Amino acid sequence: MASVAPPAARRAAEATGGAPAVLPAPVQRALQGSGLPLRSFGVHVQPVDGPGLTASLNAESPYVLASTAKVVTALAALELLGPQYRWRTHAFLEGPLVLGRLQGHLVIAGGGNARLSSAELLGWMQRMRAQGLHTIAGDILVDRSAFHLSEDDHRHTPVPGDDRPHHVWPDAMSIDQGQLHVLVQPARGARADVRTVPPLAGVTLVNQVAMQGGGCGAFTQWRTTPAGERQLVVQGRSAPGCSAQQILLVPPPDLRHTVNAVAGLWRMAGGVLEGRVREVDLTAGNTRRARLPLPGREGEPVLPFSTHVSEPLPVLVREMNKTSNNLAARHLMLSLSRGFPLRPASIDGARQSLQAWLARQGLAPDDLALDNGSGLSREERGKPRALVQLLIHGWKSRESRTFVESLPVAGVDGTLQHRLTQGAATGRAFLKTGTLRDTRALAGYVRGASGRVYAVALLVNHPEAARATPALDAVVEWLAKQG
Repeated sequence: MASVAPPAARRAAEATGGAPAVLPAPVQRALQGSGLPLRSFGVHVQPVDGPGLTASLNAESPYVLASTAKVVTALAALELLGPQYRWRTHAFLEGPLVLGRLQGHLVIAGGGNARLSSAELLGWMQRMRAQGLHTIAGDILVDRSAFHLSEDDHRHTPVPGDDRPHHVWPDAMSIDQGQLHVLVQPARGARADVRTVPPLAGVTLVNQVAMQGGGCGAFTQWRTTPAGERQLVVQGRSAPGCSAQQILLVPPPDLRHTVNAVAGLWRMAGGVLEGRVREVDLTAGNTRRARLPLPGREGEPVLPFSTHVSEPLPVLVREMNKTSNNLAARHLMLSLSRGFPLRPASIDGARQSLQAWLARQGLAPDDLALDNGSGLSREERGKPRALVQLLIHGWKSRESRTFVESLPVAGVDGTLQHRLTQGAATGRAFLKTGTLRDTRALAGYVRGASGRVYAVALLVNHPEAARATPALDAVVEWLAKQG
């Protein structure tokens, strides 16, 4: 495709301090049609199979990446960890197991699995029961030391809450992605059927959802009684014709969500716990600076009694990119930390591994900067040219197929299911979206009508960035038609 550099576009790019623009007339019209200044746009489009520049504007200026940062995290993880990588949650016996009774503690060492669900955890506990464990005379000790994080590590990301349930922070023993699901279903009695997933020990569920006419809907409220009892009150109305309702909550920090969920699930699995569930840190007082393997009385490594193994890495990468799962991205980046999971992962360690990998791809230190790998942080910035350079590497990578197939497909699935639904780009553009209040972005690949594939980075930083969405889609559609 021939490139055109209109004098007006070239002057506009030079005025913003960027490299000279290469803007075909249709691209320039689309961007100008947004009503936003051209300096708000970072654009770079290049064929993946050879030289040639198709479109470029402010390509050497750093832009907030939003969730297009996930393409960097994904490709780095696929190459550094490998497609067979899995996360492991181990259970260790501290004491002899005699006739189904553990005379000591059960240690559960979280391994950073972002997709560990309460259903999977329940199934794993049932398998432990089948292995002969019925009663725990001591405690269940939950270790979350696989991630060593501080409040300061979250300073650039939103505080999670019920209005932002998908912004939960990483947790090496995350269950149901740190969320609590309240399920409300119509029932035959005076009250609707109300339950939580996961079930929570130590929390009383107060069902005040009446089976009466006059509307369908429920809401929740946390309460603490004068006696210190924690309650989750569910109020509202339901009726036989009402649909089931699901309320998504982020449990309060003091609720000890993981501890209560483990206790509730062990009881649901049919196990008996004579002690309680409490948290421990396997690295505390450990001069080896390692959390695993667990040492025995004579210093010998203790083998796990049972291990839950996650699905392989490509499953997480696909979910992360298709649905823009922030927790998956943050767990994935932490997993890049050197020595993980035998040694605790830190965000600094993960950044070091990522920057070293980017350098091996020929990128300069200021080309791409990731904070936590999800795009939630405005500290995650990149140059459009650098992002395209990495995408071209990804297209040629040994993990190319897995990587490309993880991206949303225009008009088909993921975050692009309802965009670009009727046109040349439908089914032929594979793009990660990015959305923050002041950012809109697309990064990935577009297959043109000629069959040639282009790597694309389209970034917009402006207080009214949402106005640029039609312009970005128009550029993708033009490329699919004319490329």
